[in-house]
Amino acid sequence: MLKVFANQAGITMNGRNLCSIAGSRLQGKVAVVTASTDGIGYAIAERLGQEGAKVVISSRKEQNVARAVDQLTKAGLDVTGVKCHVATSADRKALFEKAVEKYGGIDILVSNAAVNPEVGGVLEASESAWDKIFEVNVKCSFLLAKEVLPYIRQRKGGSIVFVSSIAGFQPFSLLGAYSVSKTALFGLTKAASQDLASENIRVNCIAPGIIKTKFAAALHESEVAKETALAQIPMGRFGDPKEISSVCAFLVSNDASFITGETIVASGGMPSRL
Repeated sequence: MLKVFANQAGITMNGRNLCSIAGSRLQGKVAVVTASTDGIGYAIAERLGQEGAKVVISSRKEQNVARAVDQLTKAGLDVTGVKCHVATSADRKALFEKAVEKYGGIDILVSNAAVNPEVGGVLEASESAWDKIFEVNVKCSFLLAKEVLPYIRQRKGGSIVFVSSIAGFQPFSLLGAYSVSKTALFGLTKAASQDLASENIRVNCIAPGIIKTKFAAALHESEVAKETALAQIPMGRFGDPKEISSVCAFLVSNDASFITGETIVASGGMPSRL
């Protein structure tokens, strides 16, 4: 019984990562993951591959794509990669075309790309920063979902996951505009899920807390920032990217077949909602 529970939970035992039914839960599925050469995106691509999916990863920099593909391929996963700046229409088109050319279709989209060019309160944001944040974090998430839809429809069903943030529920004082953009993804999830539910296409969202990544470095690199951040987390530690990837793997699998329009919070107990 313990062994079964450990396998389902993805617990590490005796140095081995016991992924949930590794190699079978997503067998035959094709997943596209944006911003997936580092941090949460990389962990998601790795986990989906471990569970049997063929995965297309992407990043704005070609060298990062090549490095990540090499690492994941050496780990025995079926992965290919494409240089993709999600704000560039031609890059998004090439990303999806690569998935179809290489693997024959698309079942899963994980929209993970996000930017935050400025820090400060929401009403302190410059117009240029506001525009950039909403272009990438919200508009491009919408466009990726819109443009992948014909491919997922060809598969008679599939899954879209938007990666938001706990800041979408409880805004971070220094990430004002970013926080608002992440709130918008909750609304996009709800609206799109209702439109697509009858087509067996599920749309869900993940709201990670403070995860130890390069993107969140400002929140954990200095001792002062680290202490301040940890004081907000009831579990008293930062999250690991793998703890978000396991949530994503669940949401895109048949284990979540009756879940759509939802946001799963993985924040170590940080306040979100009732």
